Amino acid sequence: MNAQRGHRNRRFALSRGFTLLELLLVVALIAMATAGATLALRDSAADALERDAQRLIAQLERARAWARASDAVVVWAPTESGFRFLGLPKALESDPATTGHAWLSPETRVDLASRLLLGPEPVVPPQGLQLQSSADPERSIWVGTDGVRPFAVGTPP
Repeated sequence: MNAQRGHRNRRFALSRGFTLLELLLVVALIAMATAGATLALRDSAADALERDAQRLIAQLERARAWARASDAVVVWAPTESGFRFLGLPKALESDPATTGHAWLSPETRVDLASRLLLGPEPVVPPQGLQLQSSADPERSIWVGTDGVRPFAVGTPP
C-alpha cells in the first residue's frame, strides 16, 4: 500500500504544472525573439536618411580639413547615385574614402544643382543641402554649416 501511495504522490507532483525555471526560460526566449524582430524592422526610410546624413557630415569635415591643411579649393558635388569631391590631388582621388561615393540607401536624393565649398579658407560661407528620401517624400534632413562650426544636421536657414 505504501508503494502505491508513493507512486500516486509522484504522479501528482509531475502533473502540477511548470517550474519557475521553465517559465523563466520561455519568457527569456520570447524576449530575445521580440528584440531580434524589433531590431530587424527598425530600418525605416528615416533611419536610412539619418545614416546617410551622418556619413556625409563625416566626409565633408574630412575634406574640409584636408582643404585647409593643403590650401586647396575642394568642392562637394552630387552625382546621379551619390556624390564626389572636386579639387582633391591625384593621390587622394584613387582613395575610395575621398572619391566617388554612393549613398548608403538607394532612396537618398539631393538636388543635383547643390555645391558645397570646403576650403581653403578656415571660414567658409554659410551653406548646406537637403537630403530627401524617395521612399518617404515628406521626410528630409538639412545638413549645413554656418561657416565657422562643423557641418551638422539642423534646420534650413
